[in-house]
Amino acid sequence: MMLVELVIGATMIAITVITQAFVLDFIIHKVKILERSGTLLRLGALRKSITLSVVVLGVFCSLIAAMWLWAGLYIFLQAFSDVETALYFSIVSFTTVGFGDVVPSAEWRLLGSIESANGFCSAGVQPSFLKLQP
Repeated sequence: MMLVELVIGATMIAITVITQAFVLDFIIHKVKILERSGTLLRLGALRKSITLSVVVLGVFCSLIAAMWLWAGLYIFLQAFSDVETALYFSIVSFTTVGFGDVVPSAEWRLLGSIESANGFCSAGVQPSFLKLQP
């Protein structure tokens, strides 16, 4: 069973990384369009604050999407009986809080740890990626 969990976990990491890459690419593309059009320049002193706010909200939305994808997996695997519990566990795992008050069924416990690694890396990589953009 452990091998199955590892394969499923690796697949989910790939899916969330691809999803987040598309979101980041979309955000960067839209910001560049706004810069070229002169729209951001018209905002004056608020330009940097508004741009940063939009980028941070976009990154946050991509992280939330990843948590929902993991919650959907838990429901699909019947690791939890309802969406609320699956999402709660996903958020706690993805953010590496790990309360331990809710755990998946025994055969899917390893996925929580894999999701934590996914969340930890995602939360660090996304801002770093944005910093590298010209």
